[in-house]
Amino acid sequence: MNADAASHAAHPPHLAHHFENSTQQYESGKLGMWLFLATELLMFGGLFCAYAIFRGNYPEMFAYGSQFLDAKMGGINTIVLICSSLTMAWAVRAAQLGQKALLMTMLSLTLLCAFGFMGIKYVEYSAKFEHGLLWGTNYRAQVGHGEHGADAGHADAGHAEAGSADAGPADAGHGTEAGMADAGHAAAPTGDAAHAPVVDAAPFEAAWETPEKSLVKPAAEAPAGLATPHAEKKGRHANDPVTPPANPHIFFGIYFAMTGLHGIHVLAGMIVITALLINAARNKYSPEYYTPVDLVGLYWHIVDMIWIFLFPLLYLI
Repeated sequence: MNADAASHAAHPPHLAHHFENSTQQYESGKLGMWLFLATELLMFGGLFCAYAIFRGNYPEMFAYGSQFLDAKMGGINTIVLICSSLTMAWAVRAAQLGQKALLMTMLSLTLLCAFGFMGIKYVEYSAKFEHGLLWGTNYRAQVGHGEHGADAGHADAGHAEAGSADAGPADAGHGTEAGMADAGHAAAPTGDAAHAPVVDAAPFEAAWETPEKSLVKPAAEAPAGLATPHAEKKGRHANDPVTPPANPHIFFGIYFAMTGLHGIHVLAGMIVITALLINAARNKYSPEYYTPVDLVGLYWHIVDMIWIFLFPLLYLI
């Protein structure tokens, strides 16, 4: 009993009994974390494969859907996560040096960056739900022609009807030729409608009937985007909003699947970083034992790296 008590007393509090020393425990923990992160990459890899397949087959769907994503917000989130990677790496270094105050400061800054990321993502998601830009059968797009929205479309229709009604008395007073001229003026678009992009919907009507085939040539054969050779003649530019292609809900399904799963991982990281912060306040980490901080740092860097891929694929390309 005395020998066992002495052996137990010599055993560090942080060292599990099935490890011979702290180095063995640290290396085992790090190997386990890398295996876990490998499974995470495999899970996201399936989503990246789905993205590649659908984007290759239906580029017009992604070109249309991406115009409803806010690249500025996505860019801010990218900067926020990169800064959080810096503070997390700094926290690991502080733990290695036994600098408790610096460790808690860096963990707090990392947590603050994570809250900022989720806050911006909440704003983005709220806009998508408000406009019905969702996945599957939940897709109920509340956007009108171009950037003016559904309300602008109804307003333009109202002006057109009003113009037609006013044309009636003019027809009676000025004869057939004058009536035709007045009707022509009434049919002319006014206000926002005069600047609305003119879209040739004929190429996309076929896509609605046969959605299994893309009508946009690969980038190697034609310029990227949805502009057609006669787009400029019709007054439309390559960056103007276009008629929705077939199955736009697939794009938003991929968007929510990829960014939503990533958001869950950010939320999980926030929970474990909070646990690190509590344990750091209780003096549980030292230069001899900082394994949890190091392992959470590895996890956080992988989460940041995944977003660095998601941002350009969904928002920029």
